[in-house]
Amino acid sequence: MIRFILCALWAFFGMVFSLPLHFRYKRMIKKDPMKGWTKAFPLVQGFFRKLLFFAGTKVTVKGLENIPEDQAVLFVGNHRSYFDIIILHTLVKKPLAFISKKEFEHTPLLSPYQRDIGCVFLDRENPREAIKTINEATERIKLGLSMGLYPEGTRNHSDTLLPFKEGGYKMAERAKAPIVLVAMTGQDDIFENNKFHLIKKSHVQVEFSEPVNPSEMTVPDKKAYYADIPNRITKMLEAQKNNKDA
Repeated sequence: MIRFILCALWAFFGMVFSLPLHFRYKRMIKKDPMKGWTKAFPLVQGFFRKLLFFAGTKVTVKGLENIPEDQAVLFVGNHRSYFDIIILHTLVKKPLAFISKKEFEHTPLLSPYQRDIGCVFLDRENPREAIKTINEATERIKLGLSMGLYPEGTRNHSDTLLPFKEGGYKMAERAKAPIVLVAMTGQDDIFENNKFHLIKKSHVQVEFSEPVNPSEMTVPDKKAYYADIPNRITKMLEAQKNNKDA
């Protein structure tokens, strides 16, 4: 209960007292998007790191050296918790945004943070608007903003991955950016798996794959790689589970 209260207070007061900064970043992003996202990144990253501290979350990372430091990346991962985004954001060195659900576009207090870091909002029920969103995200990757994508489309707490929607991979292909796979376990033990959804101390394992640039692949190799992404992430998840059980 104490961890839940600390996290809730930090989230509420952090969001409220940072409201003036949102107006500053909004003006900055309008003039120079990448400059605005870069300025907002440390603020949001620091906010998330402190939130994980209050939650008592320990994060073990493998493959951090696989993340390119000289270009934007499309991160593709499994999705089990709201903390997926929080944890990933604390681990990268360059500005990072996410493909977020349309339902979160106007969430009080939260949506300004998402806009500050360059998130785009995807309407899965409207194919035409979804294409526009993917194109917008592609242009942001070209500017140097990394993107996080969860192809399952929703939080999944089962032992197997949900079917992956491959449309988002085109962002990396068109932006000539690498894809880095992210496998994460233990993140739903922080909040979702707990009775009454209380915050509990947890150990999260994260692994980053080596980068793969689909724009440099032949069409058959590209299709095979896209189809194999769920299998690759599954193998990484299984390795984490075996490591936890050892």
